[in-house]
Amino acid sequence: MTIKRRVTADEHLLDSSRSDEWKQKASWRTLKIQAEFVEGFDTLEEAELGDAIGVYGSARTEVDSEEYKLGVELGRKLGEAGFSVITGGGPGAMEAANRGAAEAGVKSVGLGIELPFEQGINDYVDIQLDFHYFFVRKVMFLKYSCGFCALPGGYGTMDELFESLTLVQTEKVGRFPIALIGTTYWGGLVDWLRSSMVEQRKINDKDVDLMLLTDDLDEAVAHMGKAG
Repeated sequence: MTIKRRVTADEHLLDSSRSDEWKQKASWRTLKIQAEFVEGFDTLEEAELGDAIGVYGSARTEVDSEEYKLGVELGRKLGEAGFSVITGGGPGAMEAANRGAAEAGVKSVGLGIELPFEQGINDYVDIQLDFHYFFVRKVMFLKYSCGFCALPGGYGTMDELFESLTLVQTEKVGRFPIALIGTTYWGGLVDWLRSSMVEQRKINDKDVDLMLLTDDLDEAVAHMGKAG
């Protein structure tokens, strides 16, 4: 039996073939987007997170892996340093960071997203929001985080990382610290940025320096303290 793929709200919004449907339901969809912003702002303002760090990372990280242990330790160290922790709320590296935050006794936030396949919010989140639209979710990450740590991840992690970097580079937001955790994983990317983007003058040396590349979690957490 063929299982029909669930169409997401983002697909409805961006699919040009649905333009007639969009015209008919434009006001409703606009209100739905507005409602997501309002719920997100209201929930996170009421939560009084204080200084919070956004942690990016793969949903595919295995629970028994060293990467998962690294995520738990990162979340715990961030919590011990007085930071709340915000993740995408899913499994893998996100769960690990939320778990570490919960163990440290700080607020552990999960910003979930509707996907064609079920993912769900992990059990270590105590403040949960579920979004239909990626762009609304990104705004919540950027508004309520004062720094970002990227654990090994895939396209989603890259998307969130480069969105953050672009906003800092273009001075659309105040500078906040960004740390890449894992020199073996991220080192090739940083090398490529220097050998290709910098070499061909697509970015400057200082743009690469917007990120700290490290294996030392204490160094990463100390770097987060430079927010502001």
